Amino acid sequence: MHATAVKRGLQKDRFFLSIIGYITLISMALISIIPFWIVLASSFNDENAIRIDGYSMFPKIFATEAYRLIFEFPDAILRAYGVTITVTVVSTVLGLFLTAMTAYVLCRKDFKWRNHFAFYFFFTTLFSGGLVPWYLLIVNYLDMKDKLIVLILPTLVNVFNILVMRAFMSGIPDAISESAKIDGAGDFRIFLNLILPLSKPALATIGLFIALSHWNDWYMALLFVSDENLMPLQYYLYKMLGNLEGMRDAMAGSGSSVTVTIPGESLKMAMTVVATGPIILAYPFIQKYFVKGLTIGAVKG
Repeated sequence: MHATAVKRGLQKDRFFLSIIGYITLISMALISIIPFWIVLASSFNDENAIRIDGYSMFPKIFATEAYRLIFEFPDAILRAYGVTITVTVVSTVLGLFLTAMTAYVLCRKDFKWRNHFAFYFFFTTLFSGGLVPWYLLIVNYLDMKDKLIVLILPTLVNVFNILVMRAFMSGIPDAISESAKIDGAGDFRIFLNLILPLSKPALATIGLFIALSHWNDWYMALLFVSDENLMPLQYYLYKMLGNLEGMRDAMAGSGSSVTVTIPGESLKMAMTVVATGPIILAYPFIQKYFVKGLTIGAVKG
């Protein structure tokens, strides 16, 4: 009877803890969703209603003027989407592969120069040549201005990601690589067939960071892209917003009353939805691979 009572008490405690856990998770989910919901509602709100009443959970006056302005030229917005998707996919695949290869070399204990190269990479995070020499290198010497590769190559590898990947790979037992060498496997085969599968948690995390950084990037296009056919989504929306704000300021300076018909705040919210919507919709499909990598990639001692 005593054991049964203890068991029932443990079940009640687990049930109580489960309720607290669910309440906490639901609260955190709502805290995360509410800001984006406000952005979504404001994107469909009338511009004058936002100016008078501010942002709200639901549109005061339903309007689609902001989206009409964004999609007034559908070919341009679709082309910008295509450029962004291409740059994000290519940069994520190549950047993740190069990051993993570099980290694997730096964590190899039989590579006597690994600490020197690691210091060289770390040194670049503290000091740089500056914007002007970097711009001259890319434009005058590498001749990448107004080319798609300029959105990919200069930011392909991040030193912070290399150091994180190196720290993770250093925890993989050396016995795995040594046993593969005894069986006749080469370094590249060990890297592809053993190290990469065991590094899935780090690969999933760093791959997500790389994808988000390139999806949200507009600065590289601002510096090196003047061809409208190569403008990524973020820079295209940024330029559109700047043109509309310039138009509103010009009309306000001339005393025209037409300025009230040009959306400003609602347009910013609509641009946020257009820019973040696809990556948010794709995240549930990516999440299962992300969680799977966290579990399958574990090394059991």
